[in-house]
Amino acid sequence: MTSTTTPGRWARFFDGDVWHSFRSTPVAIAAAAVAFVLVFCALFAHWVAPHNPFDLATLELADARLPPIWEAEGNPKYLLGTDDQGRDILSALMYGARISLLVGFAAVALSVVIGVGLGLLSGFVGGKTDAFIMRVCDVMLSFPSILIALLIDGVGRAMFPDAHDTLAFAVLVLAIALPGWVQYARTVRGSTLVERNKEYVQAARVTGVAPMRIMTKHVLPNVMGPVLVLATIQVATAILTEATLSFLGVGVPPTQPSLGTLIRIGNDFLFSGEWWITIFPGLMLVLIALSVNLLGDWLRDALNPRLR
Repeated sequence: MTSTTTPGRWARFFDGDVWHSFRSTPVAIAAAAVAFVLVFCALFAHWVAPHNPFDLATLELADARLPPIWEAEGNPKYLLGTDDQGRDILSALMYGARISLLVGFAAVALSVVIGVGLGLLSGFVGGKTDAFIMRVCDVMLSFPSILIALLIDGVGRAMFPDAHDTLAFAVLVLAIALPGWVQYARTVRGSTLVERNKEYVQAARVTGVAPMRIMTKHVLPNVMGPVLVLATIQVATAILTEATLSFLGVGVPPTQPSLGTLIRIGNDFLFSGEWWITIFPGLMLVLIALSVNLLGDWLRDALNPRLR
């Protein structure tokens, strides 16, 4: 008598269609490699970065506005040059990307929690609850997301003018997350309307399973596919929104500048010849957004059975 062993979760994943699709898509592999390098450098900036650009004790104004190393006046100590305060651009990119990524992932996570919860409730319960939640979505869609973010951020800073960096960071995450939950709510609602009429949901109701358990244990896992794709793409959108707010001067505190703040600082010196101060942060932002969007496009195709 032969005994059979059930393959583990990782074994099933590596034998599944998603991993096979990833291995056969060069664009997805390249985007994942770029995203991994950027995220690794951002998370471990304390060890990877050659300097700490935000340690005032190590800054030297004599090294301000130095060009990249391949320029005539470049200094080998600063590979991509320095800004107006003598901060190393390469190190500033790593530290700034960490803040941008943290804000982006936190804002998307909050949007997913709010949007999925309300969308699941709206589609499963229906009736007046569904109508009310959808009208709120319509109102939110009537305003530009950047305008809502600016309003929330401005109100938060007005209410807490002496807030420390952590509270200012939380206000920024909230400003980006609130306009973004609508897409998740509408997507989950549409999928829930289809799932709630299927046989397995009807069988759970007949057997006396509580509605909350049906929503969380039965319906929710079957509507998360589009949410994962949307969340992947929305990470890039959240990072760009954070960069926009920081560029406008209402982002993270100046003591912890993100990529948007670095671009705003470099914009003041762009026409005076110091192009590297703003170009390199802009390229970093483009690489992050492009790699995440490409991964989102691949994930959308991989999870769509009609495209297999």
